[in-house]
Amino acid sequence: MWGRQKYIAGQIGARMIEALFVAVAVTWFLMRRRRRKSIDVEYRELVDSEVRVKESATRIRDFLINIIQDEKNDVEPFGDLRLDDAKRIIEEVGPGAFYWMTHIAAQLASVSAAQINQIPTNVDAELRDHATPEDVVRVVVKV
Repeated sequence: MWGRQKYIAGQIGARMIEALFVAVAVTWFLMRRRRRKSIDVEYRELVDSEVRVKESATRIRDFLINIIQDEKNDVEPFGDLRLDDAKRIIEEVGPGAFYWMTHIAAQLASVSAAQINQIPTNVDAELRDHATPEDVVRVVVKV
């Protein structure tokens, strides 16, 4: 009888270990799968964020170029169309848009000051002898 109880206890112990092993294996598999999904989600968010930043930067650069073209074509300054464009950009991008445009203006002022003082800049190097205001914006505002 004593041998039979040992045998049954051994069987129960082996089955418990087997069940424990299966539970650990299933848990490991599920956790690995979740972790992989979370990494995929983080990667997608990072890519989407980068795309949004590039789109915003392009929108701001294009807005600056449109203002330059309006100036060349004697379009009324602060017209409704451009104010609506500016409002839409600020609503979509937020205060960062205003800061970024101000930063670009500061860079353009620095380029102008360097040119007046006959100090070569990367803008001079890229555009050489022929430059339009739009070209300068494209060089200063890299997207």
